[in-house]
Amino acid sequence: MSAPAQSRKIQLMDTTLRDGEQTQGVSFSANEKMNIARAMLQSLKVDRIEIASACVSEGEKQAVAQITDWAEKNGLVDRIEVLGFVDYKRSVDWIKSAGGRVINLLAKGSEKHCREQLGKTLEAHSEDIARTVEYAKEQGLRANMYLEDWSNGFRDSKDYVFGLIEATRHLGIGHYLLPDTLGMLSPAQVTAALTEMQEQFPDVVFDFHPHNDYGLATANVLAAVEAGINNIHCTMNCLGERAGNASLAEVAVALRDMLGMELSIDESRIAMVSRMVENFSGKWIAANTPIVGADVFTQTAGIHADGDLKGGLYKTRLSPERFARKHTYALGKMSGKASLKNNLDELGIDLSEEDQAKVLQRIVKLGDSKHVITAEDLPFIIADVMQSREFHHITMLNCYINSGFNVDSTASIRVDIQGQEYQGTGSGNGGFDAFMGAISSILKERDFVMPELLDFEIHIPRGGQTSALTECIITWAGEEREFKTRGVDANQVLAAVKATMRMINIRMQAEAG
Repeated sequence: MSAPAQSRKIQLMDTTLRDGEQTQGVSFSANEKMNIARAMLQSLKVDRIEIASACVSEGEKQAVAQITDWAEKNGLVDRIEVLGFVDYKRSVDWIKSAGGRVINLLAKGSEKHCREQLGKTLEAHSEDIARTVEYAKEQGLRANMYLEDWSNGFRDSKDYVFGLIEATRHLGIGHYLLPDTLGMLSPAQVTAALTEMQEQFPDVVFDFHPHNDYGLATANVLAAVEAGINNIHCTMNCLGERAGNASLAEVAVALRDMLGMELSIDESRIAMVSRMVENFSGKWIAANTPIVGADVFTQTAGIHADGDLKGGLYKTRLSPERFARKHTYALGKMSGKASLKNNLDELGIDLSEEDQAKVLQRIVKLGDSKHVITAEDLPFIIADVMQSREFHHITMLNCYINSGFNVDSTASIRVDIQGQEYQGTGSGNGGFDAFMGAISSILKERDFVMPELLDFEIHIPRGGQTSALTECIITWAGEEREFKTRGVDANQVLAAVKATMRMINIRMQAEAG
C-alpha cells in the first residue's frame, strides 16, 4: 500500500439486506430487516443502506414498505435504496408503491453480458436504460446505476464501458456503481481501473462495490479510496454470494487507521450490529474474525500478557474499548504468570507467588490435554490445587432426570449446601428445564436468586463418537457484566447441570465474600 491518502470523508453504503441476503441459506424476515435497518442507520450511523431487490415477492415489498415508513418518520428515507431492473415501469412502480425514493438500476457493465444475456447492442440497452430512468424521475425517484460485472467488462472492452456511461450520463444518474462482481481484481488492478475511470469521467460520481472471492475485498477498498473513490459498498459480517462482500467492520476501521479517512460510523456499535446480523442470518462468524470475532482481543501467549502488564508492549490502535469490548488473557498451555495474574486481578482473587505457581502448573496441564479453560474456572482450579472446599458451597449428591417422547421431562435432585442436605423436584420442556425447576425450588428456600440465562452453547469434538464428551457453555447475566460457566460430561444435560452448579458456587462465593 502506498503512502496514506489525504484525509477526506468516505461514505459507506451497506447492502447486508440486499446483497447479503444472497448468501446461501440467508433469508431475513420483515421484522428482522426492520431491526437491522434501524440499527444500521440510527446506531451504527451508516450513510446509506440497500435493503432489497424489486419485484422479488409480496412479502419483500411489505418489508420495504415497513422500513421506508419508519425512515420517512425519522427523516432517513433518502438514505434507503432498492435494487431495480431495466424493465421500464415494473421495478419503478414496485419501489414507488413500497415508499422507496432511490432506485439502484442494474445495467449490464460488460459487453459480453449485454450481447449474450440480453441479446442486445450497447445502443439498444442504453435506450432501455434511458426509458426506465426517465420514468423513475417522473415518479419522483432518484436513480443510481450498477454496471454489473464492471471489472470483467472493463478488462474485456473499455470502449463498451465508456460508451455506456457516455450514452446515459445526460439522464441525471446520481452514482455509477462499479462492482467487482466476481471478486477478480487485485489492489493494483483496482487502482489502475478506477484511476482511468475517473480520468475519463472527472465529473461522474463512482461507487466501488467489491467482492471477497480472493480474500482481497478490504485491500481493494483501500486501493479504491487511494485512487480517489469516496463511496464504498460493504456488508456486515462479510455476508454475500460465494465468499461474500467487503466486511463493514474491516473497511471502516482500516480506512480510519490506515488512511486517516473520516467516516460517520459509530465504532462502539459495530460488535452489537454484528451479533444481531449473526443471529438473524444464522451465519456464525469465526472466533478470529477481525474486529468482531470472539477471540480477537484475547492474548494467549504468556509473553504477550507479560509485555502488556509491564508496559502495554503488545497493544495497538485496535483497542477493544473502541468497539465497546474488553481485553482478556486466555488460560491454557501457553499461559504464563502474567496471564494468570491478569485473570486473578479481574476476579478479585489474591494468591501468594507459591500458590500462583501451583495454579499455573495445573492450568498448563489442563491446557496440554486440550481442556478449554475460562476465567470462571479459576476458583475451582484454585480450590482443587489448594485441596480446599472454599468455593464448593453447593455439591450435587444425586441427580435423576427422566425424558420421554410427548411427555414433560422430570428431575429429582439432592444437594448439599454448606453441610445441609436439600431435595427438590421439577418438570419442564426438556431435561435441563426440569433440572432448573428442581434447583430453583431448593435455592428459593435460601433466598438465592437465579441470574438470567443469556446464551446456551453445546459443543462436541469434530468427528467425535456418540460417547464423546460434550461441552456446555452457559452465559449468565451478572450485576456488572455477563459471565460464562462451563460443564463437561458425556451427557449433554448433565454438562449443562455442571455448568449451572459452577455458576451457583461462583455467586455464593461472591455473596460470602
